[in-house]
Amino acid sequence: MSSDADVVAPGIPAPDTGDAPEDAGFWERAKGNVRSGNLGVLPVVLGQIAIVTYFSFTATNFFTAANFVNVILQMAGTTLIAFGVVFVLLLGEIDLSIAYVSGICAVAVAEFQLPSSSHDYPGWVAILLGLAIVAVIGFAQGTVVARIGVPSFVVTLAGLLIWQGVILKVLQARDTIIIEDNWVNYAATYYFSANVGWLIAAGITILYGLVALGGVIGLRRAGLSTGMGTVIAKFVGVAAASFGTVAICNHAKRPTACPAGTPLTETCYRPLGLPLAALIMVVFLVGLTYLAKRTAFGRHVYAVGGNAEAARRAGINVPRVRIIVFMISSVMAGVGGIVLAARLQSVNLNQGGGTLLLDAISAAVIGGVSLFGGRGEVRGALLGALVIATIANGLNIGGYSTGTIYIVTGIILLFAVTLDTVARRLQVRAGR
Repeated sequence: MSSDADVVAPGIPAPDTGDAPEDAGFWERAKGNVRSGNLGVLPVVLGQIAIVTYFSFTATNFFTAANFVNVILQMAGTTLIAFGVVFVLLLGEIDLSIAYVSGICAVAVAEFQLPSSSHDYPGWVAILLGLAIVAVIGFAQGTVVARIGVPSFVVTLAGLLIWQGVILKVLQARDTIIIEDNWVNYAATYYFSANVGWLIAAGITILYGLVALGGVIGLRRAGLSTGMGTVIAKFVGVAAASFGTVAICNHAKRPTACPAGTPLTETCYRPLGLPLAALIMVVFLVGLTYLAKRTAFGRHVYAVGGNAEAARRAGINVPRVRIIVFMISSVMAGVGGIVLAARLQSVNLNQGGGTLLLDAISAAVIGGVSLFGGRGEVRGALLGALVIATIANGLNIGGYSTGTIYIVTGIILLFAVTLDTVARRLQVRAGR
């Protein structure tokens, strides 16, 4: 994971690396970032805290371990799709086909694993085949955008209609396909034991600590300020989030069937634990963050999103970058579609429908990814999806209508886009 807080934006004086206190440099950078509109994930974090605080007092059973696990499962599929949206938005493009591409992958996996079909592949083979199909879809759509020059809005809007039609054609005779293979269903129904959950939290914390330590050593060798205060604060935050999440999940319990007429006792509840879906989100978050921040390809994505013509003149193969990004978007849509199907343990005619498309794009935008391209991080999609899932969960528990949920989510999305526009103007004024 990168340590972005230590990078000083152009146009802002670098902190003194001599005898000045390190904390003074940190606060100078913070004030400079605010003046230039580089707020990072601060607004969405503060918003999430406010949302949780509000529903904790207004929605019964909202602030419980079982509901915490439920929110994780609610957001998992959307979050994974939104990870792919981040890369598309970084290019300044859009992908309107992601929801039904996720449905295509889910339907393909369900069909390939079906025992009564001529395929009857093991679940892991069905998953790989489904992801290969959507990778080809992403390649085809990206090629039309990058090589022919058709606007991504038009190409992916056509894809939305095409893939929705394919799903209807495949399922029109059966309506629903039941997913029976545990390789698929476990994506949303498997929970780790308490001890394994603690080991996972420890592993995530240690891995982040090693990456942060490597970054500090590299900065010291280069004679630059290490920003140890920021590094330590981030490490503590990651440790608290990891162990806190596992602790809450380990306390979650779900009612199971009890003999008729008997009162609910401890024996009528099944302990849960850390969901596998949470670990899947973390794995892709780490992997895609590394891809975006620590590889040449990731730097090329930001460069193309910032100024495609300048990137081309610098020797970057702009069409290739665009094609790969659309493939990433489709593959992540496929992964999200599998998790969504696993949660229901089936696929049906509505696969990929509803508000899935808008939720995935909204998650990335609310998380701070710019619609203008060139600015944003993968972690923003996670935070944005968490905001959307928390709002939907809290309003549902509070008994609000679906219309109210749409209105509130739309207002937050409008606020996020407005903030992005204002931040962009501030950055132009600051010479960034």
